[in-house]
Amino acid sequence: MLAGLLSGAQLVPPTALAEPEMPPQPEVEPQPDQQLHNVTYKARIDGVSRNAQITYKIDDSQVNTADPTMLPGRTFEATGVVSDPQLAGMTVRIDWPYSANLHCEILVDDQIVAQADTWVAPRLTRPNNDPGYGSLPCGASVDVLGTAPVVPAAPVDPAVPAPPAA
Repeated sequence: MLAGLLSGAQLVPPTALAEPEMPPQPEVEPQPDQQLHNVTYKARIDGVSRNAQITYKIDDSQVNTADPTMLPGRTFEATGVVSDPQLAGMTVRIDWPYSANLHCEILVDDQIVAQADTWVAPRLTRPNNDPGYGSLPCGASVDVLGTAPVVPAAPVDPAVPAPPAA
């Protein structure tokens, strides 16, 4: 008799409990001053180099680093989203002792907002007093989030002596 009750209980479907209907939630739309901008980062390394590293902002508070194999003529491209076009930034870097032409572009909503070019000369030793050697900043700094764009300094000619201190 117990076996009959157990097998009969398995044949009867259980009753479903009804969930109360939730009212539809209103969609949250960004305020006009919070408009997001699409950013396209482009980098090119023309020359022979190893250990290329490209660091770029994927949004207002996050930075991403890529280690692509950069052959001459090849272009690296990545995208991100920022709330302020002035926050878009990237750095292109190669390791010593290699030399190459470095090029970077930042497009915000398909308009070029920053671009830079530099030549990295070959060196026999690692530079101790120049931590930025072999790198090209473009747009806002990627080291400190939320900073203003970095303006590349003019190249220093080592043959010109420094002015005397007063």
